Amino acid sequence: MTDMTGKTVLITGASRGIGAAAARRFAQAGANVALLARTEEAIADLAGEIGDKALAIPCDISRYWEVDAAVKATVDAFGGLDVVINNAGAIEPIAHLAEVDPDAWSKVIDVNLKGVFHGMRAALPVMQAAGGGTILTISSGAAHSPIEAWSAYCASKAGAAMLTRATDHETRAQGIRAIGLSPGTVATDMQREIKSSGINPVSQLEWTDHIPPEWPAETLLWLCGPAGDDWLGQEVSLRDENVRRAVGLID
Repeated sequence: MTDMTGKTVLITGASRGIGAAAARRFAQAGANVALLARTEEAIADLAGEIGDKALAIPCDISRYWEVDAAVKATVDAFGGLDVVINNAGAIEPIAHLAEVDPDAWSKVIDVNLKGVFHGMRAALPVMQAAGGGTILTISSGAAHSPIEAWSAYCASKAGAAMLTRATDHETRAQGIRAIGLSPGTVATDMQREIKSSGINPVSQLEWTDHIPPEWPAETLLWLCGPAGDDWLGQEVSLRDENVRRAVGLID
């Protein structure tokens, strides 16, 4: 297990799903965890569950000043910032391009693409001054292939994947480790939204087809260790059985 004792991890979208599972896992590994989400009550409850190692910070990642303030609050509370996990994401509206509401479409870009940029932009100066850090971004197969009625999600995830590559290109020499994680379909509330849409083959999957959020959480921790060095600037896919085996998720 990667030992995170004394390290500080900031997680966006920490109120549920992968974000909440990652918060619990990193805290278990010894890390301080800053929990960011718009749902104040949910992250407060999670911070209470985790204990003194957790800090709940209500934050709308689509607003840069809020993310910047959250990074400053994290550094003030714990003395530094070692890992950022860009996890928060939105998929609605699920609608065809000719019919989708433009404002709703733009909000997905604000969260999934600009939110990732905001996390990187706010954290990088802190990490560079400290001599390094790790930025992990949740990606998706949708970043690489179009999916019916998911134009905003696909476009935003493609952009976020390029941000990982751009961060690596610009800052690897300064000790920044930027990696993407494409987990596949995960048993979270997002899958319930997809299911209820009834559009495209993903909505036809059963709940048992999805992996538990603890799997990507464990993989994120694994990427913070030496194994992550093989994936700098790249995207790790949890659909790959070799990766699952290396993380210890399967025999």
